[in-house]
Amino acid sequence: MRVCSDKYTDREIREKLRKKLDTGRYEHSLGVAYTACSLFMAHGHGEISDLSRAYTAGILHDCAKCLTDEERDKYIRKYQVELSDTEQMQPFLIHAKLGAVLAKEKYGVTDPEILSAIRWHTTGCAGMSFLEAVIFSADYIEPNRKMLPMYPALRPLLFSDLDRAVCDILRYTIAHLEEKGQLIEEHTLEAYEYYKKLTGAD
Repeated sequence: MRVCSDKYTDREIREKLRKKLDTGRYEHSLGVAYTACSLFMAHGHGEISDLSRAYTAGILHDCAKCLTDEERDKYIRKYQVELSDTEQMQPFLIHAKLGAVLAKEKYGVTDPEILSAIRWHTTGCAGMSFLEAVIFSADYIEPNRKMLPMYPALRPLLFSDLDRAVCDILRYTIAHLEEKGQLIEEHTLEAYEYYKKLTGAD
């Protein structure tokens, strides 16, 4: 698959990622990339250019996930990444926003929608583009994920009604965070309200 990078081939990007991600995270990234391509084809977006964008966003979505705290803080300062209060209190959220920056600066990706899909893959946001919604969903349901009770119904739904599946993912995510007593990022709440209204979900 050809990646949408101004600097590197697919092989070169995979080699760079292998050095930055642990084995499980690298396999997850491949799973997201291939799941994203499958969703694109299922929804009638089978052009090579479409699949390249889906693959690129998928394989790079977690490119900042395995940074040490020192590396993360260095890049935040270097690229002047502004963090929300929630991100500062829950640093595991930072990798999405920082990942979009590193995908551009370290991996040569300049397509703004690919970068935006990486940016929103964890929290989601209201009114996501098709690519953003696909990467958000593929990250949640790719085959390497530990099986959860909702997956048997959710996975086929993504291939027939993406908006409703996104709404369900957001609902599950919010319920999970509430159960764990964690803060819920405002964009996740806004996204859930948006997709609940869009789909007429209860």
